[in-house]
Amino acid sequence: MPRPLKILFLATDAFGGYGGIAQYNRDILTAMSHAKSIGEVEVLVRLSPDHIGSLPAKIKQYPAVLGRLGYALRAIARALVLRPDIVFNGHLYHGSLAYLIAKLIGAKMISQLHGTEVWEQLAPARLTPLERSDLVLCVSRHTKACYDRQSLRDQANSIVVPNTVGPEFQLGDRQTARKKFNLEGEKAILTVARLDSRGGYKGHDRIIRNLRALTQSNDAVSYLIAGDGPDRPRLEQLSRDCGVADKVRFLGKVPIEDLPDLYRAADLFALPSTGEGFGIVFLEAMSCGTPAIGLNVGGSCDALADGALGVCVNETDFPAALQAALRKPRPAPEALSDAVTERFGRKVFNLHIETALAHLI
Repeated sequence: MPRPLKILFLATDAFGGYGGIAQYNRDILTAMSHAKSIGEVEVLVRLSPDHIGSLPAKIKQYPAVLGRLGYALRAIARALVLRPDIVFNGHLYHGSLAYLIAKLIGAKMISQLHGTEVWEQLAPARLTPLERSDLVLCVSRHTKACYDRQSLRDQANSIVVPNTVGPEFQLGDRQTARKKFNLEGEKAILTVARLDSRGGYKGHDRIIRNLRALTQSNDAVSYLIAGDGPDRPRLEQLSRDCGVADKVRFLGKVPIEDLPDLYRAADLFALPSTGEGFGIVFLEAMSCGTPAIGLNVGGSCDALADGALGVCVNETDFPAALQAALRKPRPAPEALSDAVTERFGRKVFNLHIETALAHLI
């Protein structure tokens, strides 16, 4: 029987981090902790987490190191001590460092692509470490296609490993959740996303601009925006310009422990984004029993299962589809939640990771 593998995991953030990339890293690390072929994993993060909490077995996460040089020196030092069998490159920007370490100690290398970072043509310095990886994990079919088109390898070294959804996102008491967020007597559309400085790509604009028409043809409607960022002032001004400021509620950064109730409270989850690598928030919402709508662009198609799980339309048809989705009777939450688990549950994800690791053993 081969000895358990040791992995050095380079990431922007993981346990204690906020957002889709941090969650994906936590999910991969949790899956690795369950894999019989894995002995130990050391995680080096760039960003300082809010609170790490308890870690899965076999996983050790070091405190963040500020500065690229300090991070690189820490990574090289840990690699020389740990002597990992695999160097996991958790972000495109870590590629050169990960490749240097893997070559230095004779380790295999896995690279992770989250989405938009590879949708445009990559500079050779970014592309080369990916091409020299033993395996490249892509969160969606679209991301894989974008990488494969650029790669000069004779044989593709990429596979799709979609997101999963945590057990905390499940059915619950919807009425209690609605009272918690003061939603009695109104229909609520919800978007959970960073208010990115690349204003507009998440699609908040599309909903705000259509909100007046929605309120005229439906009962009372409110739009809940969870998340914060530099685009918030622009969106607040847009709400005022469209005359719907009283219908839009900016919730700021919602604590992770409150997100399940927020999803349950909403009547419809909407993220008409043109730049999702995958869109884990779709899974979170639908796992809590709330129907979802998005665009058939990028990785959103995978999360919505091309329309099998949630509404998936082009940009032109979105206003009408949003109107129809809000009018449509709420589907059976149990069936929706079960369908998400069957396609994207933890067991399925863990199997994806074990299969990926089997390529390198």
